[in-house]
Amino acid sequence: MSFKMSDDAVIQVTGIGKCYQVYDKPFHRLMQGLVGSGKHFYREFWALRDIGFEVKRGETLGIVGRNGSGKSTLLQLIAGTLTPTNGEISVRGRVAALLELGSGFNPEFTGRENVYLNASILGLSKEQIDQRFHQIAEFAAIGDFIEQPIRNYSSGMVMRLAFSVIAHVDADILIIDEALSVGDAFFTQKCMRFLREFKQRGTLLFVSHDGGSVTALCDKAIWLDQGSLRQVGEPKEVMDAYLEAFIADREGRTGSARAEPAPRQPVASRVRDKRLDLIDRSQLRNDIAVIEFTPATGFGEGNAKIEDVCLCDLDGRQLPTIVGGETVRLEIIAHASEDMPHAIIGFYLKDRLGQLLFGDNTETARLDGELAVRAGERFRATFVFQMPRLQQGDYFITAGVASGSQHEHVIQHWIHEALALRSLGQGLPVGIIGIPMHQIELERVS
Repeated sequence: MSFKMSDDAVIQVTGIGKCYQVYDKPFHRLMQGLVGSGKHFYREFWALRDIGFEVKRGETLGIVGRNGSGKSTLLQLIAGTLTPTNGEISVRGRVAALLELGSGFNPEFTGRENVYLNASILGLSKEQIDQRFHQIAEFAAIGDFIEQPIRNYSSGMVMRLAFSVIAHVDADILIIDEALSVGDAFFTQKCMRFLREFKQRGTLLFVSHDGGSVTALCDKAIWLDQGSLRQVGEPKEVMDAYLEAFIADREGRTGSARAEPAPRQPVASRVRDKRLDLIDRSQLRNDIAVIEFTPATGFGEGNAKIEDVCLCDLDGRQLPTIVGGETVRLEIIAHASEDMPHAIIGFYLKDRLGQLLFGDNTETARLDGELAVRAGERFRATFVFQMPRLQQGDYFITAGVASGSQHEHVIQHWIHEALALRSLGQGLPVGIIGIPMHQIELERVS
């Protein structure tokens, strides 16, 4: 059955599936060819089943999922290098894909020859490639290796050249499949700058295991799980659900157990007057409002629950507002319903896109042995740090309590948004956050 593509869509996927024939022995393939469809000498493996979604012009779609979930197969179907077993895919515009590292490159050809080969496959004429070759080589920054066969390249150099080609072919749709993970940090940053600029004029499909990259780059995300479409939605919501399922699977649970909010316990010295003595009177002041903790559902085994999270001053009094650069004390209080021989409490500070700005936990700093907690006991973690200056916008503190060790632990209670912060953004930092400086000087030296 055909379908009508909406006017603002550039990719429309309707009910697609991809099935592979798996032969246990080589001669089974021969037998299949001889007998035809009368008998099957193979097993069916469905890499994808009944996948449907739409990507609009200018959108960036993030695709997440475990290894073997069908992400690469889906991208190859959209790029046209695979044909679906059933369903339909409609794509408008020129597609440039960076899929398996080195795919489309001839290892015996030089870098220059592969540039001409790949760019011509992607629709450029020889004259257009001649005009752009210098830009492509300059972006790849592999020097004289451009005249060497690809078989002499490292994986990072192959990625540099492949990305540089797709960045210069005037594609309407870019497909990136985790290839950036093999590059060095400086080139990866160059690629990310290009992708952010490309978002202003084109459509991007982006596969990554890095949740921060997905939430930072993407307007929408889909989660594939064992060939099925598990969730479609806002990147932060999808990544939160994906993280919960990943932790549940790692810990041997069949699902993500929802932990009901614990009743809030009174905490002494939580009220204080307005902090007139700390108000910064200059225009560089960075006021950050703290939205008080409200007991919320989370996930985890539930043998311990977080009762309270607050940002305080050094005397333990709750702060309704913070000035960027101020020393603060983050307190997380939990209650154990079962014995915990080794308890861990940690936190993250995230921006509204879910990017992890910084965080820590009690295990990384513990030098005096384990903290054993008995059933019925309450326990507290305290983190003292200088609050960085924050750009204008909303931020969240994620809090969690676990049992075990740093490398092998079980999440007991995890709250994605335990505290909310709202920065008024005065005196914006240059980057995502501004680190408080202990000293800045400018002077002449002899």
